[in-house]
Amino acid sequence: MKKRPVPDSGSDEKEFTQLKSKPNRVENDAGSTRRSLALLLVIFLTAVGLLGLVYLNFPQLSPEEKVHIKLPRNIDDAKNLGNVLSRYKDKYYAQVLSGYFITYIFLQSFAIPGSIFLSILSGFLFPFPLALFMVCLCSGIGATFCYLLSYLVGRRLVNKYIPDKVADWQAHVDNHREHLLNYILFLRITPFLPNWFINIASPVINVPLVPFFMGTFFGVAPPSFVAIQGGTTLHQLTSSGDAISYKSMIILAIFALISLLPVVFKKKLKAKFD
Repeated sequence: MKKRPVPDSGSDEKEFTQLKSKPNRVENDAGSTRRSLALLLVIFLTAVGLLGLVYLNFPQLSPEEKVHIKLPRNIDDAKNLGNVLSRYKDKYYAQVLSGYFITYIFLQSFAIPGSIFLSILSGFLFPFPLALFMVCLCSGIGATFCYLLSYLVGRRLVNKYIPDKVADWQAHVDNHREHLLNYILFLRITPFLPNWFINIASPVINVPLVPFFMGTFFGVAPPSFVAIQGGTTLHQLTSSGDAISYKSMIILAIFALISLLPVVFKKKLKAKFD
């Protein structure tokens, strides 16, 4: 007569504990996501308040001018905003400059579209060297803030909503770990990946902050050069695309190739000595 197998009480208890803990993990994940969103909202509202202070410290505007003090969404908005700011630039230079600086960083920090119009606008308002430096610095600082926000509160959100894209880019970054600065430079010059995705995904896939900032600061210079150059003839533009010509596309392609030259030479030297 065969004996029945005796149930393993320890195994059953372990399985019951695992089943019981699953809902808790789901609840914890949901709670963490809500906390991340709440913290992000608080930081965003604080930044909006800072923008409000900039607006309040601006000189008194007429009702017709106040209509045009807003984030530009198209080239006409940029023209109207440029016309208003140009009237006050000489007398209230510090306010106009600081307002531009903070607004640009705000857009970059929260991945809000519209910075291309501010880049064009800088060419209309400021001397070319200052405009280029300002755009590069604002892009670097704003992208760094976006990086830090993603590091603090965005990791869970990024992995939840765009996991496939992040996994794909993780593989590319791992292949370029030895020359990460050149890779970031190349991505900033070319349009292969949107800047907002680079900013929020970089801390998730462990891109160090220093090459991220340096690659952003120098990498945005070539496309910004094109936008700022277009801004010098702002009133002649009918869209942001008018600032880009075949000549400017060739220039961007040349800079993109230049950013890859150190990588190519390094690989050749390594192959030669190996």
